Amino acid sequence: MTDADSPTPKFRRRADARPDEVLDAALTLFGQKGYAATSVAEIAREAGISKGAVYLYFPSKQAILEGLVKRAVTPISARALEQAALAHGDLRTALPAILGVIAEAMNDPKVFAVPRIVLHEAVVAPEIAAFYRDAVLNMAMPAVEGLIAQGVARGELRPVDPEMTIRSLMGPVVIHIILSEVFGVTPKGGLDLKRLVDNHLDILLNGLFTPPGGDNA
Repeated sequence: MTDADSPTPKFRRRADARPDEVLDAALTLFGQKGYAATSVAEIAREAGISKGAVYLYFPSKQAILEGLVKRAVTPISARALEQAALAHGDLRTALPAILGVIAEAMNDPKVFAVPRIVLHEAVVAPEIAAFYRDAVLNMAMPAVEGLIAQGVARGELRPVDPEMTIRSLMGPVVIHIILSEVFGVTPKGGLDLKRLVDNHLDILLNGLFTPPGGDNA
């Protein structure tokens, strides 16, 4: 069977793949040069297509970045919330599941590259921070706040402030990334978000101090 006879001819498969090729090219260049210093023409050259072809799929450079966020980061929030739902309200199971999904995903360099770009470029391009907030944070944070509020209501948790609690939960992850990406302060073993999350959950669920008369296990 020839390409012409195939239900998915070569040229059609190529066209279907182009949005991802554009995103891959943009991810490479944004990581190398930064978002602000990269042009759509450069992205087109990196992707091996014309500048006009890029605009068939993405009307602007910001739309390309939005495409990267939607492809790499937004699904993480959805998976984390799915894991939380599978815990059926048991927060001792739900919280590790949520943070575990985030840590596992961020170990993928292509996934982690996107929040890294947002972090480095948000100061010079506030619209990037606004989009990331709307597409990711505003979806995930209220859902986790709801889990905290439900835990308080059924007596599983002490009467903590759900809004402040979600910030306390995610704060160590965020500052861990900022310390590495902005200040160059990285643990000896590398960023290793799983190691950070495991340590954070241990302190969160078991406390920091050895119980009086207890052991260190």
